[in-house]
Amino acid sequence: MIFTSDNVTGAAPEILEALTRAMTSGAMPSYGADPVTAGLERRLADLFETEVAVFPVATGSAANSLALATLTPPYGAVYCHHEAHINTDECGAPEAFTGGAKLIGLPGEGGKIAAATLEAALARAPFGFVHAVQPTVLSLTQATEAGTIYTPAEVAALSAIARERGLAVHMDGARFANAVARLGCSPAELTWKAGVDVLSFGATKNGALAAEAVVFFGGDATGGAGANGVAPLKERAREFGYRRKRGGHLFSKMRVISAQLDAYVADGLWLRLAGHANAMADRLAAGLARVPGTSLRDPVQANEIFVSLPEPVTAGLLEKGYQFYRWDGPVVRLVTSWETRPEAVDALVADALALAGRA
Repeated sequence: MIFTSDNVTGAAPEILEALTRAMTSGAMPSYGADPVTAGLERRLADLFETEVAVFPVATGSAANSLALATLTPPYGAVYCHHEAHINTDECGAPEAFTGGAKLIGLPGEGGKIAAATLEAALARAPFGFVHAVQPTVLSLTQATEAGTIYTPAEVAALSAIARERGLAVHMDGARFANAVARLGCSPAELTWKAGVDVLSFGATKNGALAAEAVVFFGGDATGGAGANGVAPLKERAREFGYRRKRGGHLFSKMRVISAQLDAYVADGLWLRLAGHANAMADRLAAGLARVPGTSLRDPVQANEIFVSLPEPVTAGLLEKGYQFYRWDGPVVRLVTSWETRPEAVDALVADALALAGRA
């Protein structure tokens, strides 16, 4: 009956089994020099079809903040959607880890930045003006805070605008699996092939205990800096290693995180889990659409639903013990997960219909 977040779930059995194996296989080198972590990097290189540098961390806030700190100086500006997690829900961590870089929130329907909006914002930006922060990074959230998804073409269009102005491109992929599962594209098509330099690759919301990874992609074919001037892979990775240590996320037993991530992507588990969460969101949205007086605020494309409900329905569901967030006026947010059961969805819908007088 808990639809507040996908963080409320436990861990997928496959991930728990992998973690147990990693921690009962005898002594291993520490601080990421273990074979599990090395294997994870190879697996993610295969998954993304390119050379990568992979840094496991324990939280999404650490992944985002440390990644951004590697991409921008303290006098830089990070452009993001004004509802982006880095701008609203990380207690100033990106600003702290970057040493004071400024986050500039842009408007956009459905949690997405339109290409024209970014182009206009950068056209107004004070490049070269010593009294102002300098544009350095574009950060995109995939899936967005509104539960919507950027297509590969949309990511590529935004990345092209950013690169033309010399900005690096970061992607907050806390729900990256939900986006890939919905679109049916390859992870490569949604990241580096579309111009993304660094991905915060999330697993905690989708079956892991506490496991995220910062994934740096390899740059251009010559091995030099990409078109936007971002340093080549090895240089970025070397700097990030120091930042991760200084930020308290260089785990001595790194295999604790690496084993979770390795099992997460093995045999397509991550997409199966995300696909189920998406399907449960579809089922819930379709059911609530039958309740008189309801309307979706945004298209349901991942596993978050923002729906306007009549107040008697909202109050009645909360009184019955369902847990979800009131969001904005009559709009509530409901989130499904890999662990959401169809019968739980159907029960909520049935109770909503009954409360609306149409059982």
